[in-house]
Amino acid sequence: MPFAHYDKLSPARKRTYRKSDAITTLGLPRGIAPGAMVNAIGEGLRRDRRPDVQSACQSLIDVLTTGYRVPPVRVRVLATRPVDGSGELHGLYEPEDEGKLARISVWMRTAQKKNVVAFKTFLRTLIHELCHHLDYDLFALEETFHTQGFYKRESTLVAALLAQLPPAQSSMPL
Repeated sequence: MPFAHYDKLSPARKRTYRKSDAITTLGLPRGIAPGAMVNAIGEGLRRDRRPDVQSACQSLIDVLTTGYRVPPVRVRVLATRPVDGSGELHGLYEPEDEGKLARISVWMRTAQKKNVVAFKTFLRTLIHELCHHLDYDLFALEETFHTQGFYKRESTLVAALLAQLPPAQSSMPL
């Protein structure tokens, strides 16, 4: 079932939307073992060490983009989420532009209380932004939409990454 804004899309955008919605799984690329990188993200968050989180995020995204054989992405881990009239911004994907690498920005702290974001929430945000990159460069979609298929791809990849962790860490609450 398409989201409400589907009816307002042009025929070409509807085709892209349907293509996106039809892709419902995204596993790990063959031959990678990202468990240590995923664990390092969690450790950096637990210790409230932004440089460590950024380094671990960049390592994870580098391994995933190499494994999927798509162009690299630069990752920025920033401090406190920005807020506007619609709420807090959790992450942002900026596609490649005039030779500049695509960029993912994620924020480590909540806007209101300035708490460090929970590990699984942070990881899901990072992977959500990567999925936008993969829509363009792996799936060759003209546009990236938040379809049900998009959210299923995000969920299956996050689950695959969490499965790389020891059982005690992968069962931590969101």
